[in-house]
Amino acid sequence: MQILDRSTGLSDSLASSLAAAIRAGEFAPGARLPTEKQLVERYAVSRAVVREAIARLKTDGFVETRQGAGAFVTAKPGSANFRIVAPGSMETGLSEADLAHVFELRAVIEAGMAELAAQRRSEEDLILIRTTLGRMDQALATAADGGAADDAFHAAIAKAAGNPYLAQFSAYLSQHFSATRAVAWMPAAVTAGNTRASQREHRKLFAAIEARNPEAAARAAREHIRQSEARYSVTRKAG
Repeated sequence: MQILDRSTGLSDSLASSLAAAIRAGEFAPGARLPTEKQLVERYAVSRAVVREAIARLKTDGFVETRQGAGAFVTAKPGSANFRIVAPGSMETGLSEADLAHVFELRAVIEAGMAELAAQRRSEEDLILIRTTLGRMDQALATAADGGAADDAFHAAIAKAAGNPYLAQFSAYLSQHFSATRAVAWMPAAVTAGNTRASQREHRKLFAAIEARNPEAAARAAREHIRQSEARYSVTRKAG
């Protein structure tokens, strides 16, 4: 019997264990996975857990199921898999390494978008970005939650970059990045002045895009992410 890590949920843990075995070559492309009964016995879990794990592996592109025959490893295992460990709430216990990876990804993506936006933005794009800044100013003035406006600000920059695929990818990533932005709008962050600091960084980024200065825009975006990571870590530890 193999022991699973039960801290992340049995089905997720089983799926991760099987995915690791597939990557390691224990199950080659085209090979059939152990039967449901065999997996239940090997990992001491229920049939429901096995089915959920197989469903996740199928979604992530590791296996394909054949009616009455079982689950088989795909030709290119994991090719459909792209997952980010979402930061979620302040109580999730996300590791510092995972946090660093999320912010590093933000820096790469958002600096690139800012650079392109400075090169390609239209007057309509500027109006939209400026509008989201105004919404954040209003949230600050009324002690309201400006998280949605913060997300909209970055989405407007993605649109201004003029690449529809980049905008779509950014929209997908935003559901994971949003939690790292939301921290700036927590009451403690507002009281400490972190929210106003973040807004100053937003305005610096906007000014570079407005001035059509790609280098300054990319630099401002990276600095914003660096400061955001520091603020997030401090608030997370305080929580």
